[in-house]
Amino acid sequence: AAGSISITAGAAGKVVDVVAAPGAAVKKGDPVVVLEIMKWKHRLLPTGRTVASVEVAKGETVESGAVLATMNA
Repeated sequence: AAGSISITAGAAGKVVDVVAAPGAAVKKGDPVVVLEIMKWKHRLLPTGRTVASVEVAKGETVESGAVLATMNA
């Protein structure tokens, strides 16, 4: 969507948790999606926005650069 901000995977990995749902207002430091990359868990944190969409599900494997969620600008 115009004016939205995408949260993308920095490397290939597995989605181990989807913490926020579309419409949720998240504060800076709140995770939206948790990825496991090479056995390390990475929490993907926006900078205080509303979740517009979540493009992945728990257990899904994603490639580097995949859009995981979008945030309203």
